[in-house]
Amino acid sequence: MELEIIQQSQISNALKQIAEKVFANQRISPEEGLLLYQEADLGFLGTLANYVRERLHGDKTYFNRNFHIEPTNICIYNCEFCSYKRNFGQEGAWEYNLQEMMEMVKTYDGQAITEVHIVGGVHPKRDLHYYGEILSAIKAHRPKLHIKAFTAVELEFMIKKAGFSIEEGLKKLKAYGLDSIPGGGAEIFDKEIREEVCGAKSTTDIWLEIHETAHKVGLPSNATILYGHIEKYEHRIDHMLRLRNLQDRTNGFNTYIPLKFRKENNHLSHLGEVSTEEDLRNYAVSRIFLDNIPHLKAYWPMIGKQTTQLALSFGVDDIDGTIDDSTKIYSMAGVEDQNPKLNTESLIKLIKDVKRIPIERDTVYNEIKVY
Repeated sequence: MELEIIQQSQISNALKQIAEKVFANQRISPEEGLLLYQEADLGFLGTLANYVRERLHGDKTYFNRNFHIEPTNICIYNCEFCSYKRNFGQEGAWEYNLQEMMEMVKTYDGQAITEVHIVGGVHPKRDLHYYGEILSAIKAHRPKLHIKAFTAVELEFMIKKAGFSIEEGLKKLKAYGLDSIPGGGAEIFDKEIREEVCGAKSTTDIWLEIHETAHKVGLPSNATILYGHIEKYEHRIDHMLRLRNLQDRTNGFNTYIPLKFRKENNHLSHLGEVSTEEDLRNYAVSRIFLDNIPHLKAYWPMIGKQTTQLALSFGVDDIDGTIDDSTKIYSMAGVEDQNPKLNTESLIKLIKDVKRIPIERDTVYNEIKVY
């Protein structure tokens, strides 16, 4: 029915042809993806993205029970968009030790938490073995807790500092207790844009190599993009195309997470922020273009609860987890919700209020409970 309405509408033949491909479950080209960004109205994009979302997942909307540990915000890099990084001795800097991090883990003893998410700054004095000790301690204390940890940027440094190749280092970390890796550090893959916003950190090729190697050694991962700064639509398509090509080879990505640039307390504050309409446009095109990555996540602490609800009609099927006020990365960048914490009942209500079905999942999307 939706396709018939589109075919009878006044939109261009090029957009109609894209719609026909989407409804036939055919892959769209980079040129067609760019056309969607440039010319399609939001209603058209929502129709296509929601079709893909419901074909894959119906009304199911996933969340998990998780908490974050951020070992340090001391970092060797100075990314233009970052509001989080501090130097040694600077006000607001922290570097938790093993005992302090284990105390954080123990505060969740007896709770139905399934995942701990560990990411932070790239500390100049900490290598793979330092973090491996943390992983081992967590597993010894709570063996069934899934550890999703370390962006590719952190991994490159800690592995190199310990003297290993990427594959050797990932195997070592897996032996220590690492179960999967998050998608952070991807930012934007275009070389020139990346050079402007985070030129010193891991290159695009290194990020892709680390994730491809992780998939090879049995560590699934997520993928991200940082959007809404100085990039253009063609840079977003280029970014997703590289991810789509890697996924064709490995099938190791669980979910894609567009991360919105937030403007407070960083060197790109003068740019401002893109609108909610642009957020929804980006989710929709992402869902349509990335036909081989099964899930699309809206990270609710970053965009807020209301936009998250809207995004569930623009391709999104996952809203992350309970978080429990255990992450500072976005609160320091000026998000509306300075207390990023929702209990399970609140997450369920957020999903049900927009007529979707809440599904509690584990990190790799095994269903734990349908609400």
